[in-house]
Amino acid sequence: IAEPTSTATGTRFEVSVDDDPSLGPADAPITIVEFSDYECPFCTKWHDEVWPRLQEEYPDQVRLVYRDFPLYNIHGNAIPAAEAANCAGEQNKYWEYHNLLFKAEQGLGEEAFKQYAAEIGLDETTFNECLASRSYQDEVDGDIQAATELNVRSTPTFYIYGIPMIGAQPFENFKDVIDRELAGEIP
Repeated sequence: IAEPTSTATGTRFEVSVDDDPSLGPADAPITIVEFSDYECPFCTKWHDEVWPRLQEEYPDQVRLVYRDFPLYNIHGNAIPAAEAANCAGEQNKYWEYHNLLFKAEQGLGEEAFKQYAAEIGLDETTFNECLASRSYQDEVDGDIQAATELNVRSTPTFYIYGIPMIGAQPFENFKDVIDRELAGEIP
C-alpha cells in the first residue's frame, strides 16, 4: 500500500479495488471503495439512504466498489454473509443477493442465505456447495487484510478516490467531496 498523500480534505490513500464487485462505469472519474459489513446497521442505513441518491445524482461519474470488512467479533454472521454474497456472484447475481442481505427480511444465517439464493433464482446446489466449502474465505480474508493495512476500524468506511470518509455520513457530505473532486479542487 502506497504512502498516503496530503489533500485539502486530509489524507489521500492508495486503495486497491482488488477484484471486488462494483456498480457504475469502470471508467467513472470517481471510484468509491467501501469497506462494509452485512450485519452493520449503519452500513444498511447508508445503502438505503445515501447510495441510491448518489446513483441518481452521478449515474456516469461514480463507481462503487464493495469490499468486505466483517466485524466478526460483534457480528457472528458477517463473514458467512460476505462469503454467501461472493457465492451468488459466481452466478452473476452478486448485487441482487447483496441487496437481500442488507434487507435481511429472513435474518442472517445459513437457512436465510439459502432462502435468499432461492428467491433470486440461483442454482441452489451450486450455491450450497460454494457456501459449505467456504470457497470465498480467502477473498474475504484478503479484504479484511487490506482494510487492516489501511487502519480501517469501523464500518462503513469509504475511500472517495482515496480520500477517507468514516461512517454512514449523509448524502451532502459525499456530494461535497465528489463535487470538489470532479472540479479538480482537491489536490
